[in-house]
Order: sequence, then structure tokens, then C-alpha cells
Amino acid sequence: MTTDVSRNINKDTNGALISGVLLSVLGVIAIAAPNLSTLFAETWIAVILIFAGFTKLVYATQTRHQGGFIWKLLLSGLYIATGIMLFVYPFTGILTLTLLLGSFLVAEGTFELILAFRLRPQENWKWILGDGIITLVLGAMIWFQWPFNAPWLLGTLVGISIIFTGISRVMLSLNARSTSNPTNEAANPT
Repeated sequence: MTTDVSRNINKDTNGALISGVLLSVLGVIAIAAPNLSTLFAETWIAVILIFAGFTKLVYATQTRHQGGFIWKLLLSGLYIATGIMLFVYPFTGILTLTLLLGSFLVAEGTFELILAFRLRPQENWKWILGDGIITLVLGAMIWFQWPFNAPWLLGTLVGISIIFTGISRVMLSLNARSTSNPTNEAANPT
């Protein structure tokens, strides 16, 4: 029984290890070809918006007797139209998404700074202050370098995120492997 459990754990950790390595490699590729990965990310967002719009359209028609049908219909149309515009005009979409990301980070950084000063009497409030400053600076960097940073920024950020996801999967699978290894437990009794 324990050997079956051990085999299943090893299969799971091997799968997580392989997926982590693959994600890390994909992240490196995304950073190495940031223009292509930015275009891919923008197109992916367009497809998601179109799909979400059609899902909202189905929901609107199914609940048309519950009120707000016109608003639900308009909202689904907005999703579909935005997705189609991003799909048809990808470079304009990249510029827009980059500017939105910069605006989001500036707003988030500002709110983090306000929160930090509200929490000032508490211990460790400086961590939130540091987070707010870094987020605000990143947003400002995006704004001040826009539109020149648009072709590579989203792809680079997606690549960094994918690399860290891959590394975390690798580390978790190695940790699971070391804690589930019976020879390791016998060698290190607690």
C-alpha cells in the first residue's frame, strides 16, 4: 500500500517537475522574443474578451425576463467589440494595454502609499510603504517610456511571471520528493 502511495507521489512530483522546467523554458523564450510574446499576450486577451462577451450574451438572453436585459446586452456587446478591436488592431491594443498597465500600477502604488501611512502605528508598516513606492515607480516608468516600451513590455512581464511560476513548481516538486522519499526519512529520524 505504501509503495502505491509512494509511486503516485513520485508520479505527481515528476509531473510537477517537468511542468516547472517547461514553464521556465517558455518564460525564457518569452523574454528572449518579447515582441512576439507581447503580441501573443494581446491576442490571448482579445480571445478571452470575445469569449466572455458571447458568454455574457447567452446569459443575457437566458435571463431577459429578470430585468436589465438591455444593459446585459450592451455589456456583452462591449466585451465582444473590445475583443474584436484588439484582435483586428493588435498594435493599437498593445499600446492601450501597456498604458492601462501603467495606469493600474500608478493607482495601486498610490493606494498602497495611503494604506501604509494609515497603518503607520503598526509594526512592519514600512513593507507596505516599500511595496507602494516600488509599484508607483514601476507605473511611472511605464508611463514615461510609453509608447516606446509597449512592443516589449507585456511580453517581458509575462515571461518573468512564467519563469517564476516554473521555478516555484520545480522547487515545490523537489521539496515534495525529498519529504516523501523513504530513504531520506530513514537517514534523518526526527
